[in-house]
Amino acid sequence: MKALVLTGGAGRTLVPFSATRPKAMTVVAGGSLLRRTLQHLREAGITDIAIVVGQHGHVVENTFGDGSSLGLNLTYVRQEGAQGIADAILRARSKFTPAEYFVLVYGDVVTSSNPFLQLLQSFNTFKSPIAGVCLPGPPTGRYGNVYLSGTRITKIIEKPQTPGLGNYVLSGFFVLPTELFSWVEEAGRDMERVFDRLTTTVGVHASIWEEGWIDVEYPWDVLAANRLVMDTWEEARISREAKLDNNVTIVGPVRVEAGSTIRAGAVLAGPCYIGRDCYVGNNVLVRSYSSLGPGSIVGYGVELKNCVVFGRARIGRLSFIGDSVVGEEVDIGSGTMTVNETLDRQPIALNIRGSKVDSGLKKLGSFIGDRAKIGAGNTLAAGTIVEADAVIEHHTTVPRAE
Repeated sequence: MKALVLTGGAGRTLVPFSATRPKAMTVVAGGSLLRRTLQHLREAGITDIAIVVGQHGHVVENTFGDGSSLGLNLTYVRQEGAQGIADAILRARSKFTPAEYFVLVYGDVVTSSNPFLQLLQSFNTFKSPIAGVCLPGPPTGRYGNVYLSGTRITKIIEKPQTPGLGNYVLSGFFVLPTELFSWVEEAGRDMERVFDRLTTTVGVHASIWEEGWIDVEYPWDVLAANRLVMDTWEEARISREAKLDNNVTIVGPVRVEAGSTIRAGAVLAGPCYIGRDCYVGNNVLVRSYSSLGPGSIVGYGVELKNCVVFGRARIGRLSFIGDSVVGEEVDIGSGTMTVNETLDRQPIALNIRGSKVDSGLKKLGSFIGDRAKIGAGNTLAAGTIVEADAVIEHHTTVPRAE
């Protein structure tokens, strides 16, 4: 069986990170969402995979190439502009043989373990179309809503306007016949009509996923997805090619990759992740649910708390990065603080593309786009978004002499 993975969505609400990468290339727990999906597909025995790429699609193609490094055969389909799921599906039509079934995957979903093993088991049981469904986290109005009668799906509302409808939502994983391509055309590329045909005429069964699941839509979802993955770790894994000074404290499931250096006095409290070729300076505190991407440098006395750093970042000495996400090649000056709560201790709202969106979280730091430069001594308010390539000058009390 082959698979079709959709990564062409613009991800407009995943600011500032979607400005420089597809959503599926967002990093959690040391790897991108897409890498995790591809690994799960391979584990389920699916190695022939077509990937629909859109804006910044070159990031996907340059990272995975033909897929041989992962034991996969990858091909790519280009989708120009935000044309939606139906258009993405139709563009991949030539990649599949008529009268066969294939796995359809939304590329911006994270699960705590491999959902495709269960999905294929359900398909082998019913020998009919299968839709993965799950119980969502709030807010439920973000996801396609599903109604069940036993394991049979009786109704799907792709984009519900009213929250709190059925208990289950689409999880973004399907086994579908190649007739789907004709159905999409006949429905005028209206996925609601396609789903209606599936439920009322063809028949589709549910594969109910009861483990962890997150649809990464907003920047704070990156932190939740990172936690979801790390909560599955049970033991420490320290590469023999990492260099740890004698006075380094390791607590819990800590992962340190090859080529990294951890200096004396550092405390790594798991679950946490240190990628390849990182430098963690003296007396650095890496607290639970922190992920440090490859090639990053963390200076003396820095505290990292529940944060995701994508990679090749530099964090200056005596800084605090908490409940935050930091993009690639970000330069953070010494003594920078990310404030992660308001004085009234209320949930923090962010300005997402001109609209105020309530995160529902009382602890939330900053979201810093790729290649941003933040000067020394700055304090970022809770819920701050720093755009890619932004420059924030040093915060000084004495101006530089001219």
